Amino acid sequence: MRRREFIALLGAAAWPLAARAQRKPPTIGFLGPASASAMSAWTAAFVQRLRELGWIEGQTIGIEYRWGDGQADRLPEIAAEFVRLKVDVIVTTGTPVPVLREATSTIPIVFTIANDPVGGGLVKSLSRPGGNVTGLSQLAADLGGKRVELLREAVPDLKRLATLSNVGNPVTASEMTQVLQAARTLGLEVVNSEIRRSEDITPAIDSLKGRADAIYVQTDPLMNTNRVRISTLALGARLPTLGGIREYVEAGGLMSYGPNFPDLFRRAAEYVDKILRGAKPADLPVEQPTKFDLVFNLTTAKVLGLTVPEAFLLREVIE
Repeated sequence: MRRREFIALLGAAAWPLAARAQRKPPTIGFLGPASASAMSAWTAAFVQRLRELGWIEGQTIGIEYRWGDGQADRLPEIAAEFVRLKVDVIVTTGTPVPVLREATSTIPIVFTIANDPVGGGLVKSLSRPGGNVTGLSQLAADLGGKRVELLREAVPDLKRLATLSNVGNPVTASEMTQVLQAARTLGLEVVNSEIRRSEDITPAIDSLKGRADAIYVQTDPLMNTNRVRISTLALGARLPTLGGIREYVEAGGLMSYGPNFPDLFRRAAEYVDKILRGAKPADLPVEQPTKFDLVFNLTTAKVLGLTVPEAFLLREVIE
């Protein structure tokens, strides 16, 4: 073989290796509708599971983080930015999915937590999502009703239940339906406090003094971002609170019951792994939560003069 032909052949063989070496690692667009601090534990669980699956941030994969800070009007701009960046997959919670889907019908979207994916129009069915969206549901059957029952057990004199909900978040409507049904079954009077922005929280809780015996805090990015304020104001008004995530209790709320969110974010990383290896969102069924946490704040209970039910002491408590 002539030397010139040998060099040409060697160059042709090396070209695929060079092309692979120059290929840009895939990029995840991570849209957190709450604040970075509010979602830090969940984000860490997601990144850790990616690493276990071989996707190392900054090496084999890139992650573009964007935060809504509980402000829904930020979401369209972030969605448009992800499209411009041509990210390979978008990870978010259930709330921003309608906005993201308006921005793109081709980039795969994985939601980590959604109350009612089918009823909320996020997917066609749990078994066959269709389109470019799939992920994990956080709302098991009658979860909202179970929370009300637990709150009634912790607050035996509960007669008037206030609900603190973000009326600008339509995808959580099924949760509030369950809460209202459970309240009627238990003979509770319901006082609705509707929130549209952070500035509404203080006057809403102030208005509940003397009108409610406890507050059901809806699981929502706006509420999550403001969980410390909510807990502080509620405690000042001597109103027990129940939320859907343990972070509410860590912020001073009385109790929470719901899916283990770090576990849901770990499982979302597994969806991303499958999609980056060739799976289509339309063929990946929406999964339900398998781990649930009941968390109780003993210090808050003492401040409110509540006796902790013995059954609660067998679960997770925060001093």
